[in-house]
Amino acid sequence: MKDRGLRTFVTVLAGLAVIYFGSAGRSPEEGRGISGGVVILALLAALLVWHLTRPGDKTVK
Repeated sequence: MKDRGLRTFVTVLAGLAVIYFGSAGRSPEEGRGISGGVVILALLAALLVWHLTRPGDKTVK
């Protein structure tokens, strides 16, 4: 991906997806909100997507 805006969008979307699915499976007696572990997983997912979508350094000789 060469467009930094699209790369940022996909990264934020990955983090938000982890937060959404991490908080959607909670039972009502646990209360609402997200735990610290889910936040850390979202950050790690976002960093992984940021790393995997970086532009390649392919120079043609």
